[in-house]
Amino acid sequence: MPDPIVNRRPGKGPRAAEAIFDTTLRHLAERGYARLTIESVAQDAGVNKTTIYRWWPSKPALLRAALVHARVLDVDIPDTGGLRGDLIALVEQIIGLLTNGRTEPVARALTSGTGLPDDELAALTRDFFADRFSREQPVFARALARGELPAGADPMLLLDLIAGAVWMRVLLRREPVPPDFARDVVDAVLPR
Repeated sequence: MPDPIVNRRPGKGPRAAEAIFDTTLRHLAERGYARLTIESVAQDAGVNKTTIYRWWPSKPALLRAALVHARVLDVDIPDTGGLRGDLIALVEQIIGLLTNGRTEPVARALTSGTGLPDDELAALTRDFFADRFSREQPVFARALARGELPAGADPMLLLDLIAGAVWMRVLLRREPVPPDFARDVVDAVLPR
């Protein structure tokens, strides 16, 4: 079933969608994917479980919607007038998400799947990153139009290298992020 909340227009989804999404993400972080249940989300969000099932027929559907639509995970797509500035601003937001006490546990939970081929959490994590990559495309379209990237440049590779450095430092190595880390990473990766 397609995700019914495609945007945040009034009348799309239940009125309590944001509370449901926030609760879903909090439960994922606190309990892990295996112990995340629609019933517990409904109870803590203050809605009837039928409200959730009406919009999201399964736990994966609910978590996918929360990952894609929760405001707490939003990133503003920058438009600084140049690719370097846009990427630095984007990396600073990623650092913010991965170091924020409210969102860091969600990111950590996303990396905790079993790794098995049928791992639902891994599939949802792929969906999350695919959604983010599609949202970030204007940065690269503008850069191509301005001639800042060669025609054959791979935007996904650039983002993997840049964002991957943040995920590696913060979540895997658990090291602090120096003040100029965003600038240094972009400068190390951006083609000259």
